[in-house]
Amino acid sequence: MSPIEVIQIKQNLISWINQLSDVDTISLLDGIKNSRLNFKSWETLSSEEKKIILQGLKDTENNKIMSSDDFWKKLNNA
Repeated sequence: MSPIEVIQIKQNLISWINQLSDVDTISLLDGIKNSRLNFKSWETLSSEEKKIILQGLKDTENNKIMSSDDFWKKLNNA
C-alpha cells in the first residue's frame, strides 16, 4: 500500500468515525485502539506468558483446537 493510499484510507476512516452514532461500534473501535496501546511485545512478556502462547501455538499445530461454536455450546452445557 502506498503512502498516498494510507493517507486516503485514514481520511475516509476519520470521516466515517465522525459520522458514527452507534454506541456499540464506537465502543468496539475504542477497544481496538486501547488493545493496541496495551500491546506487549514478545520481549516484554513474562516467561509464563510466553509459555502459554507457545503452548497455544503447539496445540494449534497439533489440531488440538475447537471452533468458537463448539466452545460456546460446551460452556452453555456446563
